[in-house]
Amino acid sequence: MAGVFKPAGEIERQQHDWGVFAPFSSPADGAERIMGVEAIFLPGKFHDFHRHPNQEEVIYVLEGQIEQWVEREQRMLGPGDAVVIPAAVVHASFNVGEEPAKIVAVLSPCVGEAGYEVEDVAGEEPWRSLRGGS
Repeated sequence: MAGVFKPAGEIERQQHDWGVFAPFSSPADGAERIMGVEAIFLPGKFHDFHRHPNQEEVIYVLEGQIEQWVEREQRMLGPGDAVVIPAAVVHASFNVGEEPAKIVAVLSPCVGEAGYEVEDVAGEEPWRSLRGGS
């Protein structure tokens, strides 16, 4: 395969109660090593504490404000800010602004048919209590 062009109108945008999940690179496109997704978090919404056991992740903020956690460290990220997260490291992203927050996340390598794996740990300590029971 020489490559796959993905016009904006052909990228599947999955609506969730927290916002929009739009994968633009996955095994369905022939990608073996890179899973890419655009995510839009509505105000007050989040991706609670989780990890990707076999994948590294880079999160790059395009719009809005994200309260980003990596293990027990928290930072505010805005447009142009990024975070690099090693495989199996617990992290979480919270939109603490009054506008939608848009990020691009890149995970590597691809895992499974969807291209990513996620293990929710938000109900476990210390994550359950870390942010006051998000």
